[in-house]
Amino acid sequence: MIIGVLRVEYALHGNESLKDKRRVANSLKTKVRNKFNVSIAEVGSENSMSTLALSLVSVSNSEKHLQSRLTKCLSMMEAVCHEEMTYSDMEFFGVE
Repeated sequence: MIIGVLRVEYALHGNESLKDKRRVANSLKTKVRNKFNVSIAEVGSENSMSTLALSLVSVSNSEKHLQSRLTKCLSMMEAVCHEEMTYSDMEFFGVE
């Protein structure tokens, strides 16, 4: 079994409240969950109004399949979110 983790960070320019940040976060999380059936959550920057950090996790028997799925998630997140993506990182962990 292979576990894949994708971490993505956005800079939220002109954001005035945590409510606006949550709107962006919830929209992204819903779109990604519905299309790719992955787990996604906001991590690490919950109280910052200018930064949004999301982590996605998925499990597969094939690292190639998992990498393809997470790459498609990343591409979709870049396309649908108008905020500036400042960081992305993909990691894979093997479990026996």
